Amino acid sequence: MSKRDYYEVLGLSRNASEEEIKKSYRRLARQYHPDVNPGNSEAEAKFKEISEAYEVLRDPQTRARYDQFGHAGTQNGGFGGAGFGGAGGFEDIFDMFFGGGFGGQGTRRGPQKGADLRLDLDITLEEAAFGVEKEIELPKLQTCSECEGTGSAPGTFPSSCKVCKGTGQVKTTQKTVLGHFQTIKTCHNCHGTGKVVETPCDSCYGQGRVKQKKKIAITIPAGIDTGARLRVSGEGEPGANGGPEGDLYVYINVKPHKMFERHGDDIWCNYSLSIVQAMLGDEIKVPTLDGDVKLKIPEGTQSGTSFRLKGKGVQKLRGYGRGDQHVRVKVTVPTNLNEKQKELIRQFAKTLTSKNDAGKEKGFFEKVKDAFMG
Repeated sequence: MSKRDYYEVLGLSRNASEEEIKKSYRRLARQYHPDVNPGNSEAEAKFKEISEAYEVLRDPQTRARYDQFGHAGTQNGGFGGAGFGGAGGFEDIFDMFFGGGFGGQGTRRGPQKGADLRLDLDITLEEAAFGVEKEIELPKLQTCSECEGTGSAPGTFPSSCKVCKGTGQVKTTQKTVLGHFQTIKTCHNCHGTGKVVETPCDSCYGQGRVKQKKKIAITIPAGIDTGARLRVSGEGEPGANGGPEGDLYVYINVKPHKMFERHGDDIWCNYSLSIVQAMLGDEIKVPTLDGDVKLKIPEGTQSGTSFRLKGKGVQKLRGYGRGDQHVRVKVTVPTNLNEKQKELIRQFAKTLTSKNDAGKEKGFFEKVKDAFMG
């Protein structure tokens, strides 16, 4: 069966730029990668075809030979049947899926740290103020317990790669007008590991990892706020080739509260006073993060006045103590008065003088007088 045109495989025109080639390859490789399509032989074949096309077109020299001679121009250079690719093939996919990387072209893959994970977590204002321990269930790749990460069925072990003799590298020699040109590339058969799984594990299909849900306890410190990031070491994806696990990064979002507003370590709330409470003063119960507390309202309190409750705010994240709570009062004016009530207020308003004003501007009592006498 004849091979398809490499440009057609990648969905590109023949004058595509290097960046366009790389972008198209990454997009298609993500779609058909074996890790995304376990057990799908059609997707695996498609991935090999994509990788082979990219191996040729990514390099200006091999691309020029292919443009001039077609598939025949790539056979002597060792690019035909590149499979999962060399320095720019499998390594690029490894970067995309597992957060790893290769030290350079032709180097054998050593232990690679697993990819980091991100979790966005919503918490309440109370949880942010006092701290809390959250247990979350996180879907993540984990080392297969059946094969202990080897990828081989129980009782079997990966064998040394016959293509690279266990080195993880293959050498190709190309004859040019300038002489023989030798390149060292990552082995396409074992992808640089030097090992080949001949009897795949039934649980992980030879990948050595399976996707499972894991319960993780996360300690949220008191005083944390929206936008904060917590790092949970070792709770990311497992590493490759014996490498360490990645980390989990938790991004915090504090949900709006129906009663309190947070400003740094302080919180604010509104409280409605009756006109009688404002005029004569009162002792009221005010809600706080710790429960209701008593607050004394002095007589003649104006609407918009705020009172401070020391130490009733949020725990300071860096330092000792807590912020304060500020109570902003709003005086409510009664409505739907009957005629007798109105007359009583008119009589009361006649008794008000400038001495009853709270300041230079029209005071509370003068406003009452204007409202009912005007």
